[in-house]
Amino acid sequence: MSTCQRVARPIARSMRQDRVALSFTRTFSQSAARKDEATTTTTTSPPPASQVPPPSSTAADATKEAPASQPRLTPDSATQYWEEIRLFKRGTPPVGSRRRRVAMQTSENVPFEQMPYQCFQEARRVLQEDRKEKLQALASEIAKVKRLEATPADQIPGGEVKKNMRLRSMKKWVEELKILADINDPIVKRKFEDGLGDMDKPIYRHLAETKWRGYPFRMITQRIEQLNIVPDVLPKFEPTADVQMFFRQRKTTPGEIIDSRISEKPPSLKVQVFNPGERLVSVVVMDSDVPNAETDSFERRCHYLAANVPLSPNSSSLPLSKVNKETQLAVPWLPAFAQKGAPYHRMSIWILEQKPGQTLDLAKLRELYSGRDGFSLKSFKDKFTLSPVGFNIFRSVWDEGTADVMARHNLPGADVEFKHARVHSLKPDRKARGWEAKRQKPKYKSLWKYTKKIRGMPRR
Repeated sequence: MSTCQRVARPIARSMRQDRVALSFTRTFSQSAARKDEATTTTTTSPPPASQVPPPSSTAADATKEAPASQPRLTPDSATQYWEEIRLFKRGTPPVGSRRRRVAMQTSENVPFEQMPYQCFQEARRVLQEDRKEKLQALASEIAKVKRLEATPADQIPGGEVKKNMRLRSMKKWVEELKILADINDPIVKRKFEDGLGDMDKPIYRHLAETKWRGYPFRMITQRIEQLNIVPDVLPKFEPTADVQMFFRQRKTTPGEIIDSRISEKPPSLKVQVFNPGERLVSVVVMDSDVPNAETDSFERRCHYLAANVPLSPNSSSLPLSKVNKETQLAVPWLPAFAQKGAPYHRMSIWILEQKPGQTLDLAKLRELYSGRDGFSLKSFKDKFTLSPVGFNIFRSVWDEGTADVMARHNLPGADVEFKHARVHSLKPDRKARGWEAKRQKPKYKSLWKYTKKIRGMPRR
């Protein structure tokens, strides 16, 4: 008997005994009679015909008509993997971790700030005193800013330049005090970890940026360097906004190779900015590796262009398929494809912020970039005074579904295959050298059977 069987046998035996015991249990409305007590028997008359229960088929139908009520699926109560998947598809992701949700269902519903732990409450009292000090300093600093704004520039040493410099410094310190007042609050951290934070508040934007500056920022900057986005597309660039990409509700890793049948539909973006206020942005999707056999080089193609798209810290969802076609869409989505034999294509997604109050002319954009080929992001950025803030990328290669995708969208070139041109060596042929090469004459014919093939000499 194996070790696993020896370990599992007592467990299986106990489970069988439990099942047997449960099968003989009965439910009583009253407690069982004692042995020394007299028991009485009573006879009951059968119920009238009007109270006879219906047949089994009718009862089964009644059970089907009134099914048992199932618990409502909420982000706080999902504990199974399939429940989390269903919530993600609805667009309401579950709150916190699965272990925390299970613990909350099996524990008493005590408010977080009233947890009966003395050390925890003492720590909260210290943090509240510190927060009061920060709020007093914040109110004092705001009053100083208002007094400085009301003071004429000619009464300040240094004039208008010095006044503006001091105002910028003081306003920056005000924003830091707003963050320091709530940075240690456990309720704030709990809301942020549960995804319930209000991104219009500075503390939640600070926590989100700190989290993004970790692994996600390092990964996207690594992809920019590895795939030579700089300087192939732009001479210099550093992202300042988090851009996440979803194909069919599945998050895509930056630089991942996507099947052409999946990238036939435009992705959904989740753009998180970390500075306050609403702004207008332009979204560009371009292919940086379009092969040109005539010039033996690569060109660029615009696959998508939208402008005047509103974006704020709280409204981060940006589905490209639902962009307003009349007021925002300039160039519709073109599926990503790569021809057979060509290397992978870098499909880069750019978020470019427009100037405050600037609205781009869609008619002019359609006139300039409706041809798609020869698109230059640097020229587009300089022409309309845009600043790139966000970036993501995926790659496309020839696969088994590319030909069908190109046929459905009337894209030529599915029957073209690129091959590497053979480059012959320019070195002159060398004469055979060595012991074997010297003994190729008929004089050494008896030794030929001991020689091997010599480069440049015909095989006998």
